[in-house]
Amino acid sequence: MTATTPVLTDSKTLNEVVDCLTENIPIKSQRKCEQKNIFEILIRAATQKDSIENTTKVLKNVPTSNDICYHLEKYSDLTTLEKDLNKALQSQLPEDF
Repeated sequence: MTATTPVLTDSKTLNEVVDCLTENIPIKSQRKCEQKNIFEILIRAATQKDSIENTTKVLKNVPTSNDICYHLEKYSDLTTLEKDLNKALQSQLPEDF
């Protein structure tokens, strides 16, 4: 590995973030709209500064924006969501931190 070779690629970073969110933030989903798909679409929309609707139109073979929003609406308790997000962030800290 050279000094110019990135340690983390975009793909590895995306996978790490999706895995972390999937492990720590329970969203009951079904069929093609699996948790992993939901988080991948949300992350892409956020990183591209785009809407969920446009992101699902650009990508192929993904759930619709209505499907994504339907599953997100199940998470209406923002206090619990905040706790789960904090747990997800804390899970990435080194153990001796």
